[in-house]
Amino acid sequence: MRPGRGLVVLIAIYAGLVVGGLLLGRWFTELVAFDVRPHTEPQAHMMIMTATAVYILVSAVPFVPGAEIGLGLMALLGSGIVPLVYLSTVLALSLAYLIGRLIPVSVTAAGFGMLGLCRARDLVLQLAPLDNDARLKLLAASAPRRIVPFLLRHRYVMLALAFNLPGNTLLGGGGGIALAAGMSGLYRPVAYLATVVLAVAPVPLLFLITGVRP
Repeated sequence: MRPGRGLVVLIAIYAGLVVGGLLLGRWFTELVAFDVRPHTEPQAHMMIMTATAVYILVSAVPFVPGAEIGLGLMALLGSGIVPLVYLSTVLALSLAYLIGRLIPVSVTAAGFGMLGLCRARDLVLQLAPLDNDARLKLLAASAPRRIVPFLLRHRYVMLALAFNLPGNTLLGGGGGIALAAGMSGLYRPVAYLATVVLAVAPVPLLFLITGVRP
Protein backbone atom coordinates (compact mmCIF):
# COMPACT_ATOMS: atom_id res chain seq x y z
CA MET A 1 0.00 0.00 0.00
CA ARG A 2 1.28 3.45 -0.90
CA PRO A 3 2.11 5.73 2.07
CA GLY A 4 -0.52 8.30 1.11
CA ARG A 5 -3.25 5.72 0.83
CA GLY A 6 -2.08 4.09 4.04
CA LEU A 7 -2.47 7.39 5.88
CA VAL A 8 -6.04 7.76 4.61
CA VAL A 9 -6.88 4.22 5.72
CA LEU A 10 -5.25 4.85 9.10
CA ILE A 11 -7.32 8.01 9.64
CA ALA A 12 -10.50 6.16 8.64
CA ILE A 13 -9.72 3.31 11.03
CA TYR A 14 -8.94 5.78 13.81
CA ALA A 15 -12.20 7.65 13.28
CA GLY A 16 -14.14 4.39 13.22
CA LEU A 17 -12.54 3.24 16.46
CA VAL A 18 -13.28 6.54 18.23
CA VAL A 19 -16.93 6.52 17.15
CA GLY A 20 -17.30 2.81 17.91
CA GLY A 21 -15.80 3.24 21.36
CA LEU A 22 -18.11 6.13 22.20
CA LEU A 23 -21.16 4.17 21.02
CA LEU A 24 -20.12 1.14 23.06
CA GLY A 25 -19.64 3.34 26.11
CA ARG A 26 -23.09 4.90 25.63
CA TRP A 27 -24.66 1.47 25.27
CA PHE A 28 -23.13 0.31 28.53
CA THR A 29 -24.20 3.47 30.37
CA GLU A 30 -27.79 2.90 29.27
CA LEU A 31 -27.55 -0.76 30.27
CA VAL A 32 -26.76 0.02 33.91
CA ALA A 33 -29.19 2.93 34.27
CA PHE A 34 -31.64 1.05 36.50
CA ASP A 35 -33.47 2.07 39.68
CA VAL A 36 -32.67 0.29 42.92
CA ARG A 37 -35.85 -0.04 45.02
CA PRO A 38 -36.64 -2.34 48.00
CA HIS A 39 -38.69 -4.75 45.89
CA THR A 40 -36.06 -4.88 43.14
CA GLU A 41 -32.99 -5.18 45.39
CA PRO A 42 -32.29 -8.92 44.70
CA GLN A 43 -32.44 -8.33 40.95
CA ALA A 44 -30.36 -5.18 41.37
CA HIS A 45 -27.53 -7.14 43.01
CA MET A 46 -27.48 -9.55 40.10
CA MET A 47 -27.53 -6.64 37.65
CA ILE A 48 -24.63 -4.99 39.46
CA MET A 49 -22.49 -8.12 39.29
CA THR A 50 -23.34 -8.62 35.62
CA ALA A 51 -22.66 -4.96 34.88
CA THR A 52 -19.31 -5.23 36.68
CA ALA A 53 -18.20 -8.13 34.49
CA VAL A 54 -19.31 -6.28 31.35
CA TYR A 55 -17.63 -3.08 32.59
CA ILE A 56 -14.27 -4.87 32.92
CA LEU A 57 -14.50 -6.20 29.38
CA VAL A 58 -15.78 -2.93 27.88
CA SER A 59 -13.16 -0.80 29.64
CA ALA A 60 -10.39 -3.03 28.30
CA VAL A 61 -11.48 -2.23 24.73
CA PRO A 62 -9.48 0.57 23.05
CA PHE A 63 -11.23 3.91 22.52
CA VAL A 64 -14.02 3.17 25.01
CA PRO A 65 -14.33 6.02 27.57
CA GLY A 66 -13.81 3.72 30.53
CA ALA A 67 -13.02 6.51 33.01
CA GLU A 68 -16.25 8.31 32.17
CA ILE A 69 -18.23 5.08 32.51
CA GLY A 70 -16.68 4.36 35.91
CA LEU A 71 -17.45 7.90 37.03
CA GLY A 72 -21.04 7.48 35.89
CA LEU A 73 -21.39 4.21 37.79
CA MET A 74 -20.14 5.78 41.01
CA ALA A 75 -22.45 8.77 40.58
CA LEU A 76 -25.40 6.52 39.78
CA LEU A 77 -24.97 3.87 42.46
CA GLY A 78 -23.26 5.85 45.21
CA SER A 79 -20.13 5.48 47.31
CA GLY A 80 -20.92 1.86 48.20
CA ILE A 81 -20.00 0.79 44.68
CA VAL A 82 -16.70 2.71 44.61
CA PRO A 83 -14.37 -0.13 45.74
CA LEU A 84 -15.91 -2.48 43.18
CA VAL A 85 -15.55 0.07 40.37
CA TYR A 86 -11.95 0.77 41.41
CA LEU A 87 -10.95 -2.90 41.41
CA SER A 88 -12.80 -3.45 38.13
CA THR A 89 -10.92 -0.59 36.49
CA VAL A 90 -7.58 -1.97 37.66
CA LEU A 91 -8.54 -5.39 36.31
CA ALA A 92 -9.65 -3.91 32.97
CA LEU A 93 -6.40 -2.01 32.46
CA SER A 94 -4.40 -5.05 33.52
CA LEU A 95 -6.33 -7.23 31.07
CA ALA A 96 -5.67 -4.83 28.19
CA TYR A 97 -1.97 -4.69 29.11
CA LEU A 98 -1.75 -8.49 29.21
CA ILE A 99 -3.40 -8.80 25.80
CA GLY A 100 -0.91 -6.27 24.45
CA ARG A 101 2.01 -8.34 25.73
CA LEU A 102 0.57 -11.47 24.10
CA ILE A 103 0.15 -9.93 20.64
CA PRO A 104 2.97 -11.28 18.44
CA VAL A 105 5.45 -8.73 17.15
CA SER A 106 4.93 -10.11 13.66
CA VAL A 107 1.25 -9.13 13.80
CA THR A 108 2.08 -5.56 14.81
CA ALA A 109 4.75 -5.25 12.14
CA ALA A 110 2.43 -6.70 9.50
CA GLY A 111 -0.24 -4.17 10.44
CA PHE A 112 2.18 -1.27 9.99
CA GLY A 113 3.34 -2.76 6.70
CA MET A 114 -0.23 -3.03 5.36
CA LEU A 115 -0.72 0.67 6.09
CA GLY A 116 2.48 1.58 4.29
CA LEU A 117 4.20 2.65 7.53
CA CYS A 118 7.48 0.97 6.66
CA ARG A 119 9.64 2.89 9.13
CA ALA A 120 7.34 1.94 12.01
CA ARG A 121 7.34 -1.67 10.82
CA ASP A 122 11.15 -1.77 10.64
CA LEU A 123 11.46 -0.19 14.08
CA VAL A 124 9.11 -2.76 15.61
CA LEU A 125 11.08 -5.61 14.06
CA GLN A 126 14.34 -4.06 15.26
CA LEU A 127 13.05 -3.71 18.82
CA ALA A 128 11.50 -7.20 18.99
CA PRO A 129 14.59 -9.24 20.01
CA LEU A 130 15.83 -6.65 22.54
CA ASP A 131 15.20 -6.63 26.28
CA ASN A 132 13.62 -3.71 28.13
CA ASP A 133 16.83 -1.74 28.75
CA ALA A 134 18.12 -2.25 25.22
CA ARG A 135 14.81 -1.05 23.77
CA LEU A 136 14.96 2.11 25.84
CA LYS A 137 18.55 2.85 24.74
CA LEU A 138 17.71 2.31 21.07
CA LEU A 139 14.61 4.49 21.19
CA ALA A 140 16.42 7.25 23.08
CA ALA A 141 19.34 7.16 20.65
CA SER A 142 17.14 7.27 17.55
CA ALA A 143 14.72 9.90 18.85
CA PRO A 144 15.10 13.18 16.92
CA ARG A 145 14.06 15.42 19.80
CA ARG A 146 15.06 15.83 23.42
CA ILE A 147 11.48 15.46 24.63
CA VAL A 148 11.30 11.79 23.60
CA PRO A 149 14.21 10.63 25.82
CA PHE A 150 12.64 12.62 28.67
CA LEU A 151 9.31 10.86 28.16
CA LEU A 152 11.02 7.49 28.05
CA ARG A 153 12.87 8.13 31.30
CA HIS A 154 9.63 9.14 33.02
CA ARG A 155 7.39 6.72 31.14
CA TYR A 156 5.54 5.46 34.21
CA VAL A 157 4.65 8.99 35.29
CA MET A 158 3.57 9.80 31.74
CA LEU A 159 1.47 6.64 31.69
CA ALA A 160 -0.31 7.61 34.90
CA LEU A 161 -0.99 11.08 33.51
CA ALA A 162 -2.30 9.60 30.27
CA PHE A 163 -4.79 7.43 32.18
CA ASN A 164 -6.13 10.55 33.93
CA LEU A 165 -5.96 12.92 30.98
CA PRO A 166 -9.41 14.39 30.18
CA GLY A 167 -10.54 13.25 26.75
CA ASN A 168 -7.96 10.47 26.58
CA THR A 169 -10.47 8.55 24.47
CA LEU A 170 -8.80 10.28 21.51
CA LEU A 171 -5.55 8.59 22.57
CA GLY A 172 -7.23 5.20 22.72
CA GLY A 173 -8.89 5.48 26.13
CA GLY A 174 -7.61 3.59 29.14
CA GLY A 175 -7.91 0.27 27.32
CA GLY A 176 -6.01 1.49 24.27
CA ILE A 177 -3.27 3.11 26.35
CA ALA A 178 -2.88 -0.07 28.40
CA LEU A 179 -2.84 -2.20 25.25
CA ALA A 180 -0.12 -0.02 23.72
CA ALA A 181 1.89 -0.19 26.96
CA GLY A 182 1.78 -3.97 26.81
CA MET A 183 2.69 -4.11 23.13
CA SER A 184 5.62 -1.73 23.58
CA GLY A 185 7.47 -4.04 25.96
CA LEU A 186 8.75 -0.97 27.82
CA TYR A 187 6.71 -1.49 30.99
CA ARG A 188 7.57 -4.22 33.45
CA PRO A 189 4.45 -6.05 34.75
CA VAL A 190 4.88 -5.33 38.47
CA ALA A 191 5.79 -1.66 37.92
CA TYR A 192 2.92 -1.30 35.45
CA LEU A 193 0.43 -2.75 37.94
CA ALA A 194 1.69 -0.43 40.69
CA THR A 195 1.31 2.53 38.33
CA VAL A 196 -2.28 1.55 37.50
CA VAL A 197 -3.19 1.02 41.16
CA LEU A 198 -2.00 4.53 41.99
CA ALA A 199 -3.22 6.24 38.82
CA VAL A 200 -6.79 4.96 39.14
CA ALA A 201 -7.10 5.79 42.86
CA PRO A 202 -7.67 9.60 43.03
CA VAL A 203 -11.26 9.76 41.73
CA PRO A 204 -12.56 6.79 43.75
CA LEU A 205 -10.88 8.21 46.85
CA LEU A 206 -12.61 11.53 46.24
CA PHE A 207 -15.97 9.76 46.05
CA LEU A 208 -15.29 7.90 49.29
CA ILE A 209 -14.14 11.01 51.13
CA THR A 210 -17.08 13.12 49.99
CA GLY A 211 -19.57 10.30 50.62
CA VAL A 212 -21.43 10.61 47.34
CA ARG A 213 -24.89 9.10 47.28
CA PRO A 214 -27.22 8.45 44.33
